[in-house]
Amino acid sequence: MSNDTQQKALSDITRAVMQVLDNWRLDTDTMRQILAMPEEVRARAFSKFREGTAAFPSDPQVLRRCEYVLRIADALRTAYPRNPRMSSRWIHQRQKRFGGRTPISMILEGGETGLAVVLGEVDCTFAWDCTGSRPATAAGSK
Repeated sequence: MSNDTQQKALSDITRAVMQVLDNWRLDTDTMRQILAMPEEVRARAFSKFREGTAAFPSDPQVLRRCEYVLRIADALRTAYPRNPRMSSRWIHQRQKRFGGRTPISMILEGGETGLAVVLGEVDCTFAWDCTGSRPATAAGSK
């Protein structure tokens, strides 16, 4: 993949993630924490991310967390196809399955593990894959 192609992909991911995090009505400090932004990324950089004039750093941890955020948002769109506002509501609502805690608090307290727990709750295929329930591949089956 060329450098220009990589930069375009990173810019697209940045805009998509910022749209989700803004939709979830999160402040910049919370966004920084969810994405595990490196120290050198200042709060004012989030305005540039939002405008599309800058992209997230290509840090593997940041990119993994971006993937979780996008998958959670996609699963919530699937779960609530007729109510696009439900995504931001659900992320802030207390959930019985989380012991009365909110999904956003699970993410903030658990970091990447918290993102995986929340994704597992809204995306049954992710939870199913995590249990090792994947069908055996042709190369790996006996």
